Amino acid sequence: MYKLEEPIYFYLFAIIPVIIVVFLFVLWWKKRTQKKFANPLLLSKIAPNTSTFKSVLKLIFFLVGLSFLILSLVNPKMGTKLKTVKREGVDVVFALDVSKSMLAEDIAPNRLEKAKQIISKTIDKLGSDRVGIIIYAGNAYPLLPITTDHAAAKMFLQNANPDIVSSQGTAINEALNLANTYYDNDEQTNRFLIIISDGEDHQEETKQVAQNIANEGVKVYTVGVGTEKGGPIPIKLNGALIGYKKDRMGETVITQRKPDVLQGVADASDGQYFDGNKTENPVEAIEKIIGNAQKNEFETKQFSDYKDQFQWFVGIGLLLLILDMFLFDKKTKWLKKVDLFNEES
Repeated sequence: MYKLEEPIYFYLFAIIPVIIVVFLFVLWWKKRTQKKFANPLLLSKIAPNTSTFKSVLKLIFFLVGLSFLILSLVNPKMGTKLKTVKREGVDVVFALDVSKSMLAEDIAPNRLEKAKQIISKTIDKLGSDRVGIIIYAGNAYPLLPITTDHAAAKMFLQNANPDIVSSQGTAINEALNLANTYYDNDEQTNRFLIIISDGEDHQEETKQVAQNIANEGVKVYTVGVGTEKGGPIPIKLNGALIGYKKDRMGETVITQRKPDVLQGVADASDGQYFDGNKTENPVEAIEKIIGNAQKNEFETKQFSDYKDQFQWFVGIGLLLLILDMFLFDKKTKWLKKVDLFNEES
């Protein structure tokens, strides 16, 4: 297992394409200037040892060496031991609505991004609690199993969008049923399910399913995003707006937040409903609820004794740069005899 100590230095790799462009420009300029001075045949006699291949090879050595030095600044660390750690916490599963209606922009930037903000900031408030993520539309799908890796949870969260589900709709009961099988620790008595949606549920049995999962010991809380006035569902191509979703009659579909549905789900499971249009409101409320919950002890395995590996990258990088210094632009005698790259022709 490894981790990167200073990943911000990856931005330095942006200098490599700049160097390549400058090299190509200088090469083009030299060729152009040489043509003005003499024809190619005469140039080959005046400077018979000139080698374009050696110039390219020097550039490759330099760029690869520079890349290794940049990686040394990032400082990859390798975990050498896997140890069992006892931690205390609760299990929190987020069920994120990724139906097309969540793309409505009646709340900035849109409902889906607002929901992601709420989940991400809530995860930041959690301590050693375990988190899992479910996405749903017409059906529910596991996005991330329950884990203590909060960074991975936030990374997977960013990839959630309507395109990764096979059927559209808003079936909260599907998310409830999947969540009921999600908790993998039978000894964990504090289990939380947080549903973030606009509430456009199309299933009549949702409240009954919510009550059933509450009977299994799962505390269900709902967060509504969007406005009750609603807004159209944008259709975009490569990020550019090309229109809005229309119904069979050709009328623009207006999607509205349905707080009554989300409130009903929360009430049926003895939970609470929160307005999510202001991010801090549900985040603070959920943080307080989970913070006051009794924490159960559980075991998790993690890598420890991370050791710096930057010295390997420094060594290789400096070696390549030294080789670049001793590599000349002129042809070498043995390579000239072999004429491997057909430079004599």
